[in-house]
Amino acid sequence: MNFKWQLINDSITESDKKALTDFINEPNQRFTNGRKVKEFEERWSEWLGVKHSVMINSGAMGNYMTISIMKEKKKRRYGEVIVPSMCWVSDVSSIVNLGLKPVFVDIDFSNLAMSLENIKKATNDQTLGIVLVHLLGFNALTDELLDFVKERNLYLIEDVCESHGVQHNGLKGGTYGDISVFSFYFGHHMTTIEGGMICTNDDETYELAKMFRSHGFVREGSDDTINYFKDKYPEVHPLFTFGVPGYNVRSTELNAVLGLEQIQRLDYNIQKRQENFRLWISLLDDEKYYTDYLEKGSSNFALPLIVNNGDSGLLDRVCVLLNNERVEYRLGMAGGGNQSLQPYLREYPVITHDLKNIQYAHNFGLYLGNHPELTNEQISDLCRELNTL
Repeated sequence: MNFKWQLINDSITESDKKALTDFINEPNQRFTNGRKVKEFEERWSEWLGVKHSVMINSGAMGNYMTISIMKEKKKRRYGEVIVPSMCWVSDVSSIVNLGLKPVFVDIDFSNLAMSLENIKKATNDQTLGIVLVHLLGFNALTDELLDFVKERNLYLIEDVCESHGVQHNGLKGGTYGDISVFSFYFGHHMTTIEGGMICTNDDETYELAKMFRSHGFVREGSDDTINYFKDKYPEVHPLFTFGVPGYNVRSTELNAVLGLEQIQRLDYNIQKRQENFRLWISLLDDEKYYTDYLEKGSSNFALPLIVNNGDSGLLDRVCVLLNNERVEYRLGMAGGGNQSLQPYLREYPVITHDLKNIQYAHNFGLYLGNHPELTNEQISDLCRELNTL
């Protein structure tokens, strides 16, 4: 279908393309994981407000890296990880594929995030950590949650893949956890087409992230890391010492060139998305649709639409309207809805707590695209039509 209102408009500009072609045409270029990657990592760390960033090939592989690093840091190969069942598939597949057990808990409608009450109910001596997902651009952090994590010595992974610029207490999401992951996929707040970033304020975690990114190579680390392994394992060649069971998820220089161009527009994109979201929920009929979202700190990736009172007839009419108006949407909210229903989990051990809210959003929710090119008139007109259904 040729959509009038897409999930995302083409966010690669002519100036982005020129930056790419200028880089490609420079003689003697290194096209993989070189100076441009390093430059973008430093620029991203500055923008986010963290000490270290490691660029990788996707946010999804960032999920695998964060779980792998958690296992290294916790010195435990088995255990449970608390995660919302409304998330992206790699938030969960990374847990099961790395030999851990996902523990699914429910969300609050107000920010589509796990509540502290639900997290507490799911925590026990087997709990290694929490994958806290900032879903669709909502802030998932609270002071009480951070206190609980510290009190129980839980490893906190912030998944900020679709929520660049989300804030808590004036600081950006992705700066509070032990580690965080961002995605620069084509449809997100900014894009390197494919790409992602691992962020941390911890020096040891930074060393692990660089090694996990590149096969486990010790030579990717600092001099102290290299010398530690050289002294402890003299029987292996220094250039081919593998300190961790790593991956190959390095970025290309081309992705980093795009990132350096796109980050210049990121704050503007976030502001426009916030304005669109505020207008959206202010105009929707709160008797028909849920509108009591937490606006503070949000950086909305999408425009959520959940029908009230389990009204499947209204949802059907909404879908007909959106199709007729050529508005692109996704049923089930983020990631297709309730991950615990997916067939890939059937052969894996999982723990599922009450998922009433997630299942409701799965059955009666959807989201629309939110991007800077949307006009107030587009949003107002669609809300007016939605309210007449």
